[in-house]
Amino acid sequence: MDIPGPALHPDGGVGAIAAAGGLHTYQLRLHAEFGPVVRFQLPGAQCAVSVADPVLLEATAHLDKRPERLFAFLEPLFEAGSPQVLPAEEHTPWRRVLLSVLAGRPSHERHFASFTALATELADGWAERSAGEAVELQKDLTALSLRMICSYAFEGGVADPDAVVAAFEQVLTEYLAGLYQVPLPGAPQERAERAEQALAYLRTTVDRVIEAHRADGRADRSDLVGALIEAGERPERIRDTVLTMMLAAHHTTGVAASWTLHLLGRHPDAARRVATELDRVLGNRAVPDYADLRRLGYLEMVLKESMRLYPPGPYGARETTEPLVLGEYEVPAGATIFYPFWAVHLNPDYWPEPERFRPERFTPRESAGRPRLAWVPFGLGPRSCEGAGLAMVEAQLLLAVLLKRFHFRPAPGHEVTPIERFVLWAADDIRMIVTPRASGWAAAAPVGAVAIAWRGRGR
Repeated sequence: MDIPGPALHPDGGVGAIAAAGGLHTYQLRLHAEFGPVVRFQLPGAQCAVSVADPVLLEATAHLDKRPERLFAFLEPLFEAGSPQVLPAEEHTPWRRVLLSVLAGRPSHERHFASFTALATELADGWAERSAGEAVELQKDLTALSLRMICSYAFEGGVADPDAVVAAFEQVLTEYLAGLYQVPLPGAPQERAERAEQALAYLRTTVDRVIEAHRADGRADRSDLVGALIEAGERPERIRDTVLTMMLAAHHTTGVAASWTLHLLGRHPDAARRVATELDRVLGNRAVPDYADLRRLGYLEMVLKESMRLYPPGPYGARETTEPLVLGEYEVPAGATIFYPFWAVHLNPDYWPEPERFRPERFTPRESAGRPRLAWVPFGLGPRSCEGAGLAMVEAQLLLAVLLKRFHFRPAPGHEVTPIERFVLWAADDIRMIVTPRASGWAAAAPVGAVAIAWRGRGR
């Protein structure tokens, strides 16, 4: 049976994606019209098939090849080849090393104190703002998440961490502006030169950290650079790995925390329940210990529900190396399998009232009857995010620190509109009024619906 989808266009699908406001909203519209499996045009892919049913996704979970053309814009960042598209024989051992560090409790505990200090520093800065002054959540929290990942990657091994943060922002801004055709101030040639200088600075900085590890003979299981050295990775691959980790972690944690605070600001009952849980678990302490995170069960459910409604990375992609059967359809070899995480998360067959914010969806009882791939904010299969566990620890810690101290309410008159900017961003940030919790709970504005409901056609 032919896979349903829209009519083909000479522009390769660029116009349809632009008219929808980006690829993430385009996917929502496609699945609302055509059902859980859709054939569509995607620039850089001859044949693209989007799958928004978690049961059908199981048939793709083994795929270990990413479409190189879709990741080509990142190639200038790397010297040893993009880790994003490594062939399976190289990717598997590399991934094993990353998981041994990033997914392990020793690594999380080792860096927890530095993460806590950075989150507290931000909270102290917000506390000094004048009454009624709005904070820009995504601006502040993504900057914090980059500082966290720099602290994690370099472990105090750089003299000026703020310079590293500024250099990475310079590089990322230039590359993403080209990808999304966002106009930037200044002459293009001068911006490109500054980005190249910033990238050279980052590579030199990582080289120094690698050399310091070699000189010290470090071999700690919770130390990423040390683990990569011990595994025999060459310096170029270690550099590329650190840059990849910064790229992946930079926006993800800050964006996830921002959308969570956005939703809590519009659901005061849930916000009160989070505050009550924090008071019960932490008592008079302003910050949690690592062990406290396991006791903050409702906060974890709130974070997961936020990442369902607003997944930081709204999609992923794999490439078939042989024909693949998806239910009643057959996908040819060489096709791009597209993972529309947002559409998966709004599939009403598995998420009743999908646009509604309801953290209780993630209780053990409700989760038990749900397919494992119904919630995939970190991707799936052998190319899923190696840093998922670390990202959740960072986000839960950050939210615990901020929600223990502050009440968040929407800035009057500010509209929050999701858009695609490598991650699921907000067009004009998420502006909120932050006040000490002692000031009481104000009535919050009703939450708006997620952009487009996924209206599936059954399983």
